Amino acid sequence: MTATDGPSGGDGPSLAGGRRLRVDPVACDGVGQCARVAPRLIALDRWGYPRLLNEPPERVDLPAAERAIRACPFRALWLQRLE
Repeated sequence: MTATDGPSGGDGPSLAGGRRLRVDPVACDGVGQCARVAPRLIALDRWGYPRLLNEPPERVDLPAAERAIRACPFRALWLQRLE
């Protein structure tokens, strides 16, 4: 898997239901809980900050993205609707 370009990942993969996982690099404190609960969607850089993986996930990954969002103590992850 490869990580997206830019600091802390930027745009995440498109998920089922026309949504994209996003990360706010300013709000993130590098705890890493997101990558622990959704390793197919999120990797950590060498400082512990999330890197959103850009390989197209399967439909089953939407629940993993939702778990990662709930696991973040700083609310730095969210799902964005694609238009």
